[in-house]
Amino acid sequence: MIRTALAAAVLSLASWSAAAESLTIVSSLPRTGSANAQTTSMINGIKMAIAEVGAKVTLGGVEHTIVYEDWDDASPERGAWDPAVEAANADKAIRNADVMAYIGTYNSGAAKIAMPKLNQAGLAMISPANTWPGLTKPGIGEANEPMVYRPAGNVSYFRVVPADDIQGAVGAQWAKELGASKVFVLHDRELYGQGIAKMFKLNAEKLGLTVVGFEGVDGKSGNFKSLINKIRSQKPELVYFGGTTETGAGQLAKDMAAGGLTAKLMGPDAFYNSALMTSAGDTALEGRVFITFGGVPPEQQTGKGKAFVEAYLTLYKTEPEGYAIYAYEATKVTIDAISRAGKKDRAAVLAALRATKDFDGALGKWSFDENGDTTLMVMSGNTVKAGQFSFVKLLGQ
Repeated sequence: MIRTALAAAVLSLASWSAAAESLTIVSSLPRTGSANAQTTSMINGIKMAIAEVGAKVTLGGVEHTIVYEDWDDASPERGAWDPAVEAANADKAIRNADVMAYIGTYNSGAAKIAMPKLNQAGLAMISPANTWPGLTKPGIGEANEPMVYRPAGNVSYFRVVPADDIQGAVGAQWAKELGASKVFVLHDRELYGQGIAKMFKLNAEKLGLTVVGFEGVDGKSGNFKSLINKIRSQKPELVYFGGTTETGAGQLAKDMAAGGLTAKLMGPDAFYNSALMTSAGDTALEGRVFITFGGVPPEQQTGKGKAFVEAYLTLYKTEPEGYAIYAYEATKVTIDAISRAGKKDRAAVLAALRATKDFDGALGKWSFDENGDTTLMVMSGNTVKAGQFSFVKLLGQ
């Protein structure tokens, strides 16, 4: 009965409109291009979180309707997130006084565009997917990070996923455990991809692995055949690709298999989506690809996480993509903060988010630290078996 009611609420979300007393939550994610399957699943998670409270929150004794708007930060020309579109989305949110929170972005590069704008305006930004450490952590990223994103001098950006300094370390350790002594590191030249590749390289070298190559590639080139020969000549046991399915992860796996390169392929959390299967095919991935991911996959969830997965399956008849639970959690903690703020006020919502401690959600019990980072550190290792993602082990334990 509860799931039936939730299903009805989710289905009716599209028909909810601004009421006399309402507030708005928006998301800015790439809805055009190959990330669509992943972001559609994330949007489903956002809608579930809102539906679970009946799209209502009581502030100062007055019931407010939660209006949700799904915004695309990609363009048809790029087929991926577009800096101009992301900037326009941030400006649009700032101008709408009803917007109390901005859920996004998916890409860390896009976050760099929106963060200073939203910070200056005092509007909370909560990411379900950004992992570049420099967005929040002093002394790890580029010059002046993260203060360059905080022109107002305070923290207004939060994320519910572990950052890449953690993921790079556990990935390198796992590579060593898999028997690699020589690794070839690639990246897609984007902030996220190059960042995680650097973190992996740094940690691999600390562990005594030999990095026989570190190169940026054009993810839109169509194939990596010429690169495969170069990699083969270095005889690595493992190739690490700091990139996404949109920037060629599937094509790289396919070309490695076709070119007879027997090295294992390891990638970060952006590999963990159905687009990888579609672009690479089972043969190129089976037992060859190894993926690090923040948290645990759907089948390993327990407690509230398991309840989310079961409700999602009931509603959408398919398993959630990897980031769906993070989008759900980001929305749940946002609604909780709005409720604790007790009024429709951006500053009050920001203060409530900063004060989030021991939030008991689908990801477990966690808090935001002083930089807006989650205190969650759990990472998992996954591979592909019989055309499905398969959990291997918890990492960094």
